[in-house]
Amino acid sequence: MENGYQQYKEQAVSTMTQAELLLLLYDELVKHIIRAELTLEKQDYPAFEASIDRCLQIIRYLDDTLDRQYPIANDLHRMYDYFCYELNRVMFGHNMEELRRIKPMLMELRDSFRTAAKSEGQG
Repeated sequence: MENGYQQYKEQAVSTMTQAELLLLLYDELVKHIIRAELTLEKQDYPAFEASIDRCLQIIRYLDDTLDRQYPIANDLHRMYDYFCYELNRVMFGHNMEELRRIKPMLMELRDSFRTAAKSEGQG
């Protein structure tokens, strides 16, 4: 059963548009930032650090795949650098205040991409 589910997931991902894949990555980013907050509240530091590390991996991937021919890519690159810097501070300091400051920014970024994808789909 699990093998069939894995094949289904792989097929679903392979048929997604670039916009859908991007939104999937942002959804994963938000999921892990929320998980980081919950695990930090419980003082489950290994799970907290794993969630922050996953956030960093996703942001680095997003940064690595930017299409540099568009001017907005430079702005996104700077934003991704900022988030990586801040998330490293959050991880090493177990800083809940900073985490709660960054989380809505990441959620807003995801929502902006979702809005843009919807607009593109209607255009």
